Amino acid sequence: MTAAIAAAAAFLFITSTIHFGSVAVAMTRCRRPGQCLPPPSHAPAVTIVRPVCGLENFIEETLRSSFLLDYPRVEILFCVARADDPAGALAQRLMADYPWIDARLLVGNERISGNPKLNNMFKGWREASHDFVVFADSNVLMPRDYVQRLLAQFDSETGLVCSPPVGSRPDNLWAEVECAFLNGYQARWQILADTVGLGFAQGKTMMWRRADLENAGGIRRLGEEVAEDAASTKVVREAGHKVRIVDAPFPQPLGARALADVWKRQARWAQLRRASFLSFFLPEIMSGALPPLAAAAFLAFALGMPIAATLFIFASLWYGAEMLLAFTAGCPLSPRSLPAAIVRDLMIPPLWAFAWSDAGFVWRGNAM
Repeated sequence: MTAAIAAAAAFLFITSTIHFGSVAVAMTRCRRPGQCLPPPSHAPAVTIVRPVCGLENFIEETLRSSFLLDYPRVEILFCVARADDPAGALAQRLMADYPWIDARLLVGNERISGNPKLNNMFKGWREASHDFVVFADSNVLMPRDYVQRLLAQFDSETGLVCSPPVGSRPDNLWAEVECAFLNGYQARWQILADTVGLGFAQGKTMMWRRADLENAGGIRRLGEEVAEDAASTKVVREAGHKVRIVDAPFPQPLGARALADVWKRQARWAQLRRASFLSFFLPEIMSGALPPLAAAAFLAFALGMPIAATLFIFASLWYGAEMLLAFTAGCPLSPRSLPAAIVRDLMIPPLWAFAWSDAGFVWRGNAM
């Protein structure tokens, strides 16, 4: 019994230290953005490649944000696989609204991998005019200083700068659950990993120096993994460089979500993490509040302490830290935020278990 108590106490101490430490790190790096960063004095020209496929919540607003950047030298390339894609028509209408912006729509689908998104991105990479190239998903809402904040993370050791998505504008409980996954869980872990020098690429936004990727073998190498961001992480590390994460990641407005939407997306990402980074995926089963709460309950029982009061105090501190992070970072915070975080933590174990199945998934109509 003494050994079990010691083990539970050690586990509780380690998980709590990591949790509260990661919250502190994220609070330091993700404070609400203040004034826009000015462009650097010698602002390099940048190409933004935005692969689009179909219409989704807020897509007109997110694509329009490409044209509202406070940056002097930007080329925008929208990429669609099919000429009849309604997102292509939307991109054309937006380009007509801003004829003074250097923007083009590229249509076609050259299959260079089993990843339909990468196939769509390929023509943008090939046609990009500038040395810095940003791949940005269609649902990223770009702030006016989007390019400046990416460039601010580049230094001599950096091979790629990314931003995880931060969920915003949730319209119902399941959208809040998605915010809980994106903001208080995944973005927090990615920022902690970046802070300790183990940054992972995130495909929502990826800024490359063209020479770095070409010297590593070219964009086709991003097809070596099922997901282009996992391949990007490995390509950058192989070259001896680091993946960096921006301070205050960029928002992704959500709108309404259904349970099935959240499950499918999180299950897909869990499968991809398991396939590409197994050693990092394995301990995910111990993330979230459930394992440390179980340890706290065992310790309370073993030491004769009131179990309910112990769990209430510990859960209040655990989730209170996450709510404080959301407030500090300017993330959505409402009466639904706490129950959403609890639902998220209840979903983590079954998602982890599902990731071990051989079930494929469908992404934008493409079986993977």
